[in-house]
Amino acid sequence: MKEVEVIKDLCISCGICMQMNNEVFDYDDDGKSVVIKQMVNEEIENIAGMCPTGAIVITEK
Repeated sequence: MKEVEVIKDLCISCGICMQMNNEVFDYDDDGKSVVIKQMVNEEIENIAGMCPTGAIVITEK
């Protein structure tokens, strides 16, 4: 099973992930991206690849 997470120290709040899929990503109180629903599919993998700082990580659990 794959899981998606956001490494907050790398997040620069650019908003790409949130704009592309607001069912999986949202902002926390600090304005950083956070995963609100675990779902990994091709779209989420593409979004992770678009993150300019590599803050979105997909791992196999």
